Amino acid sequence: MTDAAELRRRTQEFLAAHPPATTGRLEFLRARFDAGLAWVHFPEGLGGLGAPRSLQAVVDAGLEAAGAPDNDPRRIGIGLGMAAPTILQYGTQEQKRRFLKPLWTGEEVWCQLFSEPGAGSDLAALGTRAVREGDEWVVNGQKVWTSSAHVARWAILIARTDPDVPKHRGITYFLCDMTDPGVEVRPLRQITGEAEFNEVFLTGVRIPDAHRLGEIGDGWRVAQTTLNNERVAIGGMRIPREGGMIGPVSRTWRERPELRTHDLHQRLLTLWVEAEVARLTGERLRQQLVAGQPGPEGAGMKLAFARLNQAISGLEVELRGEEGLLYDDWTMRRPEKVDFTGRDAGYRYLRSKGNSIEGGTSEVLLNIVAERVLGLPAEPRTDKDVAWKDLAR
Repeated sequence: MTDAAELRRRTQEFLAAHPPATTGRLEFLRARFDAGLAWVHFPEGLGGLGAPRSLQAVVDAGLEAAGAPDNDPRRIGIGLGMAAPTILQYGTQEQKRRFLKPLWTGEEVWCQLFSEPGAGSDLAALGTRAVREGDEWVVNGQKVWTSSAHVARWAILIARTDPDVPKHRGITYFLCDMTDPGVEVRPLRQITGEAEFNEVFLTGVRIPDAHRLGEIGDGWRVAQTTLNNERVAIGGMRIPREGGMIGPVSRTWRERPELRTHDLHQRLLTLWVEAEVARLTGERLRQQLVAGQPGPEGAGMKLAFARLNQAISGLEVELRGEEGLLYDDWTMRRPEKVDFTGRDAGYRYLRSKGNSIEGGTSEVLLNIVAERVLGLPAEPRTDKDVAWKDLAR
């Protein structure tokens, strides 16, 4: 069995064979994947060694100390945090071999085609249709709030393949080529002035059945793997103490004594403690993941992430006063990744408003925590046994 000492040895041998200072970035990342040091808990041949997930930190620490390049995880977060674990669990061997390596190296960026204008909080009500024609599926519909669609090569897509059964049972999961004819990406300008989100129109898009993930009609179950991993990816990221949104406001407090007041001090202390509790809770959640797939507990972490970010960014604006409302890059940018901490306070305040919507609205996540974590009675669902085609829309 691979242990920490074995992984340290493998890491040092890999670095000796591929010195970061003289090895090209992409060459290094490809070789790291082939050596099983990409995500050590994945199977051999698919970027891993079948080792415990917790040992990834051993590899990462050794590579970081040597100045090795990373795969820019913020840029490819949807692929790493959502597509990869879903493909690993439900994909065929051919699909795993085709998609996982370029996904991890960042050569192919992924996006998520789930939400629709009429199916966001109630995702299972989605109306995008996929109709089978021989060995292909013809897809028509519209998706919305799609991060990174403007730079994505591939998408994870759920579409309705059977309108005659209740909404949760007539959905199928696909891997969609974003360069195919019929895929149109349009920017959605946000309150920040930029457009990291998009709406995506699918018109006669042909997806081969070989790019179906899971069984026909089983897309909702497959999508739960994606959604559970998404919430952990958003709310349970590994960060150091005073990482994330609490870092900039804490630095401002220390560096700008003229801005301090007793009331703000008390609020900052409260939020600092809550941020640290959330960080440690996220660490415990990641430790639990060593034993299996993420469950509904990730919804609680994502809830805390959204609430804390909004409260902390609001406090930062108050602390900075008039200057807190300003930032110097109010442009129609099309960013490839989101950077909260490297921007001005005004940007953080505006961008954090989306945290309670993206990755599952806070209202939906509260229901998930209540029903699946706390075991409270479920809300009445009158459409549970009604065919999708008969639902009011």
